[in-house]
Amino acid sequence: MKKTVWTFGLIAGAILSILMVATLPFIDTIGSGTGEVIGYTTMVVGFLLVFFGIRSYRDNVCGGTIGFGRAFLVGALITGIAGLCYTATWEVLYFKMMPDFGKRFAQAAVDKARSEGKSEAEIAKTRAEMEKFAESYKNPVYNSAVTFLEPLPVGLVITLVSAGVLRRRRRPGEAALAVA
Repeated sequence: MKKTVWTFGLIAGAILSILMVATLPFIDTIGSGTGEVIGYTTMVVGFLLVFFGIRSYRDNVCGGTIGFGRAFLVGALITGIAGLCYTATWEVLYFKMMPDFGKRFAQAAVDKARSEGKSEAEIAKTRAEMEKFAESYKNPVYNSAVTFLEPLPVGLVITLVSAGVLRRRRRPGEAALAVA
């Protein structure tokens, strides 16, 4: 299982990282709303490797059969490795190339509240919350945790769907193969 999980996890992580680096320079041009859609779409593309990883494990290691639990475990491990690659890439980008991202993100949230016509009290509340977030985001542990949680739901949904689609039980009378 280790070889499959590491291979597909690192490939998925590379895809997530490369697509993040490729699209991030355009965030100011396309805006944060569209940027989030593009970002999560690229995550779906990267996490397609979860499906292929589970299928590869089922076909090449398990002799063509796999239960939902084992398939989910393989997919979750691939998702975890890819998420760690994504987080590591973001940490380098944030702390080395974009240390002002937290402030810019906070300002964008305040600007959005203002453009939605919120009251000055609501805008002040948003500003205070976002300033607190920007300050917390400077902490590498907090930053890493928030960043790791970003792609996790996408990866787990794809893992659940893939495990359900790819599960295949032995037919009665079929010989059992040892699972490595």
